[in-house]
Amino acid sequence: MRILVGIPAFNEAATIADVIAKIPRRMGGIDTVSVAVVDDGSTDDTARLAREAGARVLPHPTTRGVGVAFQRLVRHALEVRADLLVTIDGDGQFDPADIPALIAPIIHNGALVSTASRFRDPSLTPRMPRVKRWGNRRVAALVSAITGRRYADVSCGFRAYARDALLRLTTYHSFTYAHETFLDLAAKGVPIEEVAVPVEGTRPVGESRIASNVLRYAWRTALIIVRTYRDHKPLKLCGVLAAPGVLVGVTLLTWSFLAFRSTGYWLKWAAFTGAAALATSLATVFLGFMADIATRLRQNQEEMLYWLRRRGNSGEESPPRPSS
Repeated sequence: MRILVGIPAFNEAATIADVIAKIPRRMGGIDTVSVAVVDDGSTDDTARLAREAGARVLPHPTTRGVGVAFQRLVRHALEVRADLLVTIDGDGQFDPADIPALIAPIIHNGALVSTASRFRDPSLTPRMPRVKRWGNRRVAALVSAITGRRYADVSCGFRAYARDALLRLTTYHSFTYAHETFLDLAAKGVPIEEVAVPVEGTRPVGESRIASNVLRYAWRTALIIVRTYRDHKPLKLCGVLAAPGVLVGVTLLTWSFLAFRSTGYWLKWAAFTGAAALATSLATVFLGFMADIATRLRQNQEEMLYWLRRRGNSGEESPPRPSS
C-alpha cells in the first residue's frame, strides 16, 4: 500500500516544514509514505522549505486557487500510482498524527473516502467564530439534504481518498473543492465516512485566504454547490424552480375564473399573469428534461473515462461485454 500525503500551500513558510516533519512515515497497513506540496504561486520560502523537509514540490507559476491545487494533487497521485491520497492543509490546523485514524475506514471498513469531521463529536468541536460555525453547519445540512446522507462536516480539507475514488472524481472549480467532491462522489455512489478528530478552529499563523471574507466565501461556495447539483440532478432542480410558478399560475387563474363566475368579467391581469407563470414553469421543466438527457450522456462519458483511467493507471482490462 502506497500513500501520498498532498499539501496545497500558498505562503505557508511559517508552518509547512513542521507539518511535513509531523507526517508519520510508518503506519499500519502502509508500506510507502511520500509527500507532495503544490506551491500555488507562493511569494515566500514555502517551496524551498518544503523541499528541504523532504517533500516533492509541484509548482504553480501563479496563484490558481486551492481547487486547482487539489486537482494537481489528484493527477500526481494517479501518476505515481498511489493507493491512497491524503490531503492536509499546510497551515497547521490539522495534526498529521491523525492520518492513521483518518485512513482506517478505507483500509479496514471498505470506504473509498474518509473525511475529518470537526462537529461529529461535540466534545471535539473546535473554537471558531460563531458565524463560521453556523455557516459550516448550514452547508453540511444542505449537502446532506442533497446527497440523502447525513454529514456533520463537509468543509474540512483533511481527507483521504482511495485510488478508485480518485479515478471516479470529476472537479472543475478553482476556488475550493471540499463541497464539490462530496457532491460529485456521493452522486456516483462512492462510500464516504466521517472520522471525528481534534482540529484547531483557527490558523495558528496568518489568515485563511479562502474564508477571510465570510460573505464572499458563502457566495462562491453556494454557486459551486448549485452548479454541482445542477450537473447531477437538473430535472429535480428545474422542478424545484418551477414549483412556485405553477402555484402562482394556478392560484391567479382560479381567482380569475371565480371572478368570472360571480361577476361575468375576467380579471385580465390575473389571467395573463397566471398564464405567463404557468408557461414559464412548463418551459423550465422542459429545460430540465433536456438537461437530464445531457446529464445521462455525461454520466456515460464519465463511466467510460473511469475505465480508461483505471486501465491506464493499473493495466487492468475494461469490463467484459455481456454475452448476447
